[in-house]
Amino acid sequence: MLKIGIVGLGFMGKMHFRCFKSLENIEIKAICDADANQLQDTSGVAGNISGAEEDLDLSNISLYSDLTQMLAEVQLDAVSIASPTFMHSSQSIEALEAGLHVFCEKPMSLNSVDCRRMSEAAQQSGKTLQVGHCIRFWPEYVEAKEIIDSQKYGKVMAATFQRLSHTPTWSWDNCFLDGKRSGGAMLDLHIHDTDYVQYVFGMPKAVFSQGVIGPSQDYDHCVTQYLYDNESVIAAEGGWIMAPGFGFEMNFKIMLEEATLIYSSAQKPTFRIYPKDGEMIKPDIPEGDGYSFEIIHFVENISGKKVLSVITPEQSADSVKIIEAEKESIRTMEKTSIS
Repeated sequence: MLKIGIVGLGFMGKMHFRCFKSLENIEIKAICDADANQLQDTSGVAGNISGAEEDLDLSNISLYSDLTQMLAEVQLDAVSIASPTFMHSSQSIEALEAGLHVFCEKPMSLNSVDCRRMSEAAQQSGKTLQVGHCIRFWPEYVEAKEIIDSQKYGKVMAATFQRLSHTPTWSWDNCFLDGKRSGGAMLDLHIHDTDYVQYVFGMPKAVFSQGVIGPSQDYDHCVTQYLYDNESVIAAEGGWIMAPGFGFEMNFKIMLEEATLIYSSAQKPTFRIYPKDGEMIKPDIPEGDGYSFEIIHFVENISGKKVLSVITPEQSADSVKIIEAEKESIRTMEKTSIS
């Protein structure tokens, strides 16, 4: 029986709770949140995607407002860090140094320097640090990568990724809309697609980005082209300046030599293949979401099962590094190299 602690009981903390609670041989032993109101309001919270609406049963779970105290008093195997981004680095390092495995929500940290500190702490502790880049586990995105890697339809000629949301006003202390604590939409939302681009195509040589300052006083909408040593055109658009009635949508269009792959969270079927020869194909996509599959991967890994490498701390740090380059490109209005 793995004993789990959760740090931060906002939208993502409740999502993590749901995912861990659905698994066998898992016991959620403790929850920590500095805001006592979060521990009292166990109903579902607003977010830009469904999955964390259920009222939580916190009976027989130890509740804390101080992480150090929780780590000292409760015997745990792992913690799930779902606190605001500016706390990720210090809390993850503290848990790793206490001898626990850590699942840390994305983005890994506010900057790549702190990301490297987290990676080093994981290496020194010998414990697992997995960052929650759920899109690497999202069924439609998994299917797309498998098709690309197989080269069944030839090489990628062009690909566009899009992730758009209404302005997030539901976070604790409204920290999403404080760019100094959240990194703005580029680090919190757009990084999903930046990370997936890195996962599928590798680290770009350079980026060229344009963006606008939004309600977080950071870049809250951007368009980026990722530059490689080939002729492929890879781009992503993301932001959270859409009007409230828009809600949320993520999508991609991947143009291969012999087919086009289309995904949209707002359409049914969500995933379609359009071969150059033949009719449209609707692949069988596993039920479930990336949140569930990434937690399953984490649990299997720390339980000693052999799992494929999907995400490493170093890759998570690289995604933050790419975002830093994207922001620099916006500031300078020039292409920015990534060394």
